[in-house]
Amino acid sequence: MLKVNDAKEMVLRIVQHDPLFVVIQNTPPLEETLYNDDYLAHIEESNYYSTSDVAGWFEITDAKLRYYIRPFEQYIFDNAMNSPNTNIRLNLPAILRLRMILLLKDEHRVKGLKLLLGLDEHDHAHAQLINHQITATTLSTDDLTNKVDVLGNVLQQMIQTGLFNIFPTEEHGALQVTINQDFLAQKFQLLSSESTLQVEEIQKETAELKEENENLQRQISELQEDSVKDIVQKIRERHIENEIVSTLRTEALQQFSTENKVSFFTKIFRSSQIEMEKEQFVLSYISKHLEERLEVALHNYYGN
Repeated sequence: MLKVNDAKEMVLRIVQHDPLFVVIQNTPPLEETLYNDDYLAHIEESNYYSTSDVAGWFEITDAKLRYYIRPFEQYIFDNAMNSPNTNIRLNLPAILRLRMILLLKDEHRVKGLKLLLGLDEHDHAHAQLINHQITATTLSTDDLTNKVDVLGNVLQQMIQTGLFNIFPTEEHGALQVTINQDFLAQKFQLLSSESTLQVEEIQKETAELKEENENLQRQISELQEDSVKDIVQKIRERHIENEIVSTLRTEALQQFSTENKVSFFTKIFRSSQIEMEKEQFVLSYISKHLEERLEVALHNYYGN
């Protein structure tokens, strides 16, 4: 079992140059949590651990752990390709990076953490697309050997997804492909859990906006009693802006959901990209309409 000082030294050796660790150092309670987690006493640096093991250490569900892995795969796994269709295994550096994400998520949200890490999902997706296109060009219509190799790779990738059962028939030795119903049921359950987490995240953000607005309203009442009109106006303007942003975000999410209906299989295999497109759509929608809505609201406020 590692002593406290040994665990701290081990953690520092791994994360001392990490951008999220710089942020955590500004919040001593979070830094102490990072050093003193119970799992550090018995973890082996050379081993890899399942998401269920790690989720148990952090006292969250496996689905919630995967929810926070998905947008940060490039960072957590140090730019290594880690397909969400395979069993995810994490070593100690990946676990520590994930732990720092969980410690900072409430304050910075997913978008803020991506900004701190300098992640650009668009470039990453574009690079993947180019790699797939390069692979596709290796198929030569005149070369039977290449065709067999490519078909073999395709078959191997189909097997690795876990979505298909592939086995030879007894009569002619041909391959028969069937849907893996157990895998499909598991994906249904995982998708449902992730959708629930997304709804909870939106509800939490909405509740925080509501709480902030209530705090602002209380401040307005106190300041009005002291006749500090200028400060009251600024707080009221901020309150109005928050209300408009909240309304625009709700409108954008509803419009995106209406205009971008996708199939179940698309949700399974493109959920990260869909989430990124949804966030970009919301930001674009707010940017497009905020100034006009704010101008009208302030005009009505001061006109009255």
